[in-house]
Amino acid sequence: MRRLLALLTLLGLGVGGACRAEESEAQLKAAFIYRFVQYTQWPPPPLREFGYCVAGRGGLPEAIKSLATKPLDVAAVRFHRITAPEQAGQCQTLVLAMTERGELQRWLSALADAPILVIGDSPEAFRAGAAIVLAVEPNGLSFRVNLAEARKRGLSLSSQLLKLAREVR
Repeated sequence: MRRLLALLTLLGLGVGGACRAEESEAQLKAAFIYRFVQYTQWPPPPLREFGYCVAGRGGLPEAIKSLATKPLDVAAVRFHRITAPEQAGQCQTLVLAMTERGELQRWLSALADAPILVIGDSPEAFRAGAAIVLAVEPNGLSFRVNLAEARKRGLSLSSQLLKLAREVR
C-alpha cells in the first residue's frame, strides 16, 4: 500500500484522482510518461525544444499529444507521430506502441545510442531493449526500467523513479 501511495504522489495524482472512473488507460499511461520525462536528465547541452514522439497504433498517441501542452523547462514542446526510425531525430522521448518483437528490435537497432528515452507499451518491448516499459497488471499500471539501456543512451533516471519501478535491470 505504501508503494502505491508513493507512486500516486510521484504521478501527481491524489488517491481520489487514481480512483476516478473517467481516467482512461491511455490518459493514465500519458501521466506516467509525463512524470518519466520530469525524472529523466538528458546529456548536455541543455534542451531548448522537447519532442514527444509516438510510433505505433492505439489510443495512446492522442493522450500523449496532450502532453505537448504541459509545461517543461524548455522553450517549446512538440508532439510528433512518426512512422520510421529515421524520423526519431526530433524526439527526446519515443513511445513505441507496438507489440511485434521484430518491429521493436528494428526500431531500437536503428536508434543506436541516440539520447532518446524509449518507452515501450508492451511486455515485449522490455525484452527488446526499451528503457522503460509500461505494464497493465490486475492491480493497475506499473512500469519496468532497463537502467543499462538508459545509461547506454546517456540518460540519467532519478532514484525516486527507480524506487517505484516494478523491476530494474
